[in-house]
Amino acid sequence: MTWTPAGSEITESLGIWIAMLFVLLILGQYFGVTLTESTATVHSLRRRTIQWSNVQAIRVERFQGAQIVVIYEAGGRRTRLRAPITGFLCWDREFEEKFRTIGRWWLDHRGPDWTPVQLPGAQWSGPPVPDGNPFASPT
Repeated sequence: MTWTPAGSEITESLGIWIAMLFVLLILGQYFGVTLTESTATVHSLRRRTIQWSNVQAIRVERFQGAQIVVIYEAGGRRTRLRAPITGFLCWDREFEEKFRTIGRWWLDHRGPDWTPVQLPGAQWSGPPVPDGNPFASPT
């Protein structure tokens, strides 16, 4: 039987946690969304392009103790943005402003042919917006 000091296990474990934190910090700078005239390009582990005309709503939701921005598409797909995000360990003082910017960008660029799509079984929290569209942005 071999004996190893507990200090080496703690050091190894701490080293792994520090390495993971460093990787997350490096990768974190690539997360977010780029807004163009016709699309929102979501930067995550995989890049994804969403046409504004296909977006039905942009909402703030709670996820694992944080507030995140979610894009809802006409086909029912939900895309959670990795940034902006605000929560206990990553408080973004400009979160609300960034959310409103994304929502305003969608409203301004979704096109004149955009129409709301009622998805079966879709339920939204909060009061309906003035135009009666339960999928519209709260901005």
